[in-house]
Amino acid sequence: MSLRVFILAGEPSGDRLGGALMAGLKALAQDVEFQGVGGDAMAAQGLTSRFAMQELSVMGIAEVLPKYRHLKRRIRETADAVIDMRPDVLITIDSPDFSLRVASLVKAESDIRTVHYVAPSVWAWRPKRAVKMAKCIDQVLALLPFEPPYMEAAGMACDFVGHPVVAEPQASMPEITDLRRHFGLSDAPVVLALPGSRRSEVSRLAPVFGAALKAFQYQHPAHRIIVPCAAPVAGLVRAQLENWPENTVLLDPNELEGAEFAAMKRAAFTTADLALAASGTVSLELAAAQTPMVIAYRFQWLSWQIMKRMALIDTVTLVNLVSDTRVVPECLGPDCTVENIAARLSEVAAAPDRQQAAMALTMERLGQGGEAPGLRAARAVLSRL
Repeated sequence: MSLRVFILAGEPSGDRLGGALMAGLKALAQDVEFQGVGGDAMAAQGLTSRFAMQELSVMGIAEVLPKYRHLKRRIRETADAVIDMRPDVLITIDSPDFSLRVASLVKAESDIRTVHYVAPSVWAWRPKRAVKMAKCIDQVLALLPFEPPYMEAAGMACDFVGHPVVAEPQASMPEITDLRRHFGLSDAPVVLALPGSRRSEVSRLAPVFGAALKAFQYQHPAHRIIVPCAAPVAGLVRAQLENWPENTVLLDPNELEGAEFAAMKRAAFTTADLALAASGTVSLELAAAQTPMVIAYRFQWLSWQIMKRMALIDTVTLVNLVSDTRVVPECLGPDCTVENIAARLSEVAAAPDRQQAAMALTMERLGQGGEAPGLRAARAVLSRL
C-alpha cells in the first residue's frame, strides 16, 4: 500500500505522538511519503520540517496575541502546502489554534481527508469546540478513554488509541545507579523539578519553583533537586538556577548524547521521591514512573481570567481525571505561590504512597499492557481511509 501523508505538530508532546504514529504507518503500509511540520521525533521517522516547530509552541491567549500575524502567515503557507501535495490524509496533532485553522482552509478548498490526533478537552472547557471542529475534521484519535462519545456526538469518527506514555521504557537499576553516581547523589532523597518546555512557561514558573524548593529544602535539607530540561529552554533554565537551592543539578540534553540523556531522564523520573511539575502531559510520565507529584502553573493574568470562567472541571491534572480521584495536589493561577507549593510538597513527602493507586489505575486505563498506541493510532487512520 502506497500512502502520502501531510502531518504537523506544534510542540514537543505532539512531536512524540507524531513520531510514534509515523513509525506505526511505516510498519503497516509498504511505501509512505511524509511532508509537514514537526520536531526531532518526527524527523527521526523521515520528516523534513517545513519550518522550526518551536515557532508554534505558544500557550495561552495573552501569549499568542503578539505573534498572531506571523502565525497567520504560517497557517496559510501550511494549508497551501497541503493542497499542493494532495495527500491521502492530513494529520494534525494537538496545537488546535494552529492545526485546526490549517485543516479548515484545506477543507474549504479540497476534499482531502483530515484526522486530528488528541481530542480537544471539551469535557473541561468550551464544549462547542467539538461542533466547530467537525466542520473540518473527519476523524479524531483520542488519548483518553472517555473522549470518543464527545467527538461522535459532534459528528466525527473517533477512536481511542491509548496514550503513548504507557509504551515508554522505564529506568533500569543500572541506569538509576549511573545517575546517582554521576551527580554524586549517594542515597539522598530526590525532588524532580519540571518547570515546563516552553520559554514562556520557564520564565513564569522557574522563579516561583526555585523559591518554593528553597523553602521546602529548609524543612527537608537531605533532599537533592534534579531539573531535566528540554533542549530549546536549557539555557534559560540554567540562568534561572542561580536563584535555586545550591545543590540543584541540571540534566541538560545539549551536554549529553541523545541515548545517554534519555537514560538519565528515565532514571531521574524513577529515582525521584517526589516531583514538582508544570501542568501538562508530564504528569502522566511521572505516573508511569510511579513518582508522586505536585502540579503548579502560573498563567498570564488575562489567560487565567478567561480560563477560570470557562472551566467545567475542578482539576487540570490528567492523573486526577483519568483515575477519577483528586489525590494530586495543584497550585494554579493565583494559588501558584511559594508558600502553597512548599506546603504541598511537604504533604506529599510525608505521605508519598497516597498517589500510588491512582497512578497505577491511570496507566491501566490509558492502555498499559496492550498494543503500542502509535501502532493503534496508525491502524485507526488506515481503517477509515
